[in-house]
Amino acid sequence: MAPVSTVDGSLSLWLEQASATDAAPSRPAPDRDIEADVAIVGAGYTGLWTAYYLAKADPSLRIVVLEREFAGFGASGRNGGWCSSLFPSSLAKVAKVAKTSGGRERATALQRTLNETVDEVGRVVAAEGIDCHFTKGGTVVLARTPIQLDRAKASIEEERSYGFGEEDVRLLSASEASAMAGATNVLGGTFTPHCAAIQPALLARGLAEAVERLGVTIHEHTAVTAIRDGVVETAGGRRVRAGKVVRATEGYTPSIAGFQRDVAPVYSLMVATEPLPDAVWEQIGLAERQTFSDFRHLIIYGQRTADGRLAFGGRGAPYHFGSRIEAGFDRDDRVHAEIRRTLRELFPVLKDTTFTHRWGGALGVPRDWFASVGYDPARRLGWAGGYVGDGVGATNLAGRTLADLLTGSDTERTRLPWVNHRSPRWEPEPLRWLGANIGLRTMSAADAEEERTGKASVRAKVFGRFLGH
Repeated sequence: MAPVSTVDGSLSLWLEQASATDAAPSRPAPDRDIEADVAIVGAGYTGLWTAYYLAKADPSLRIVVLEREFAGFGASGRNGGWCSSLFPSSLAKVAKVAKTSGGRERATALQRTLNETVDEVGRVVAAEGIDCHFTKGGTVVLARTPIQLDRAKASIEEERSYGFGEEDVRLLSASEASAMAGATNVLGGTFTPHCAAIQPALLARGLAEAVERLGVTIHEHTAVTAIRDGVVETAGGRRVRAGKVVRATEGYTPSIAGFQRDVAPVYSLMVATEPLPDAVWEQIGLAERQTFSDFRHLIIYGQRTADGRLAFGGRGAPYHFGSRIEAGFDRDDRVHAEIRRTLRELFPVLKDTTFTHRWGGALGVPRDWFASVGYDPARRLGWAGGYVGDGVGATNLAGRTLADLLTGSDTERTRLPWVNHRSPRWEPEPLRWLGANIGLRTMSAADAEEERTGKASVRAKVFGRFLGH
């Protein structure tokens, strides 16, 4: 059996590395009630980007960020490190949602803005001196069966129908795809330049320090229990009264009174290898630090880290009854073993490689798999989230959009089709538990069905209507 030596005390490889580079500053909980112009709940990417662009737009604003644990504790410090232009819903679904305001044109506008967002993140990290290993190598998605190759071709056809050319995404031959990522059974794939590999915890830490330099106050270890009409209540008994409040809590949203069914927290798990020698990398590829995936139904994702590891993850962990989030759910022996097996099946050269880390975390899934950002003046409440794991880039756009909305600016961003979109609420339990886990098993079984029959899964097509397809 190949060696597995995991660091189970670490929240993630990324957070462990970030802690080793420098001690995090102390940001104590408030010791009194606070008055602010804007209170932001959550110090992940969404909250920090919002604070950053608000402070840039109006330096006079009193901005307070409240965080239950520490900045970057959640998905922002545990994700796959893809700063991408991905959106959880397809172009066709976005066009359908926006049918009363331009449909296809609005869907194209959203995607073009997300494409440009990758470069905006690169601009900010350079300007603020945030060394998060930002490398814009693009994404290669491999097709490893004839059915997957058909899906690759269909994805290109859809992109072309919305006006996106070779400069945005292109179909790869088997040799082109293999040259980028030397996995087994590669028949082709797609490539987009609109993605950068990053060290996500270093981005979160750098953003927190950047907003503090702009005069924003961050309070950590401050659990928020309720948000009502400009008043934020904390578990410590302190209140923050603000002219406007932003909920930026993603997968942790159900922990706040009144928002229990807004998103379902679904776990994604990851592993990381030891640093690999050059001879191994010559076989694997990813020479430009391309992020990579393939066209299976149950999502996988990986990157070559700046220190020469393979960091790789996937879905497959169950949804937990009552939207529970617990530290014990970050590790699942069965799922982590399957993730390691999948990575070795992709790259057999890893058969004797030691895996040094495993971790996981919750991401936010709205009922219609459609991310949103918005502001309700009547409730004085802004929000953003529901990225379904595609949030590293989208959070930046969300932060810029919330800054526009909260300052009353009418911009192209505020007219994008995800602005003020309202997803249906999830069903009460036990229906939520049944639906979420049936979906997980359906997509997992669909991959096995396609491998067995050589035909596209009907069940995946049917269930895809309930997702972002």
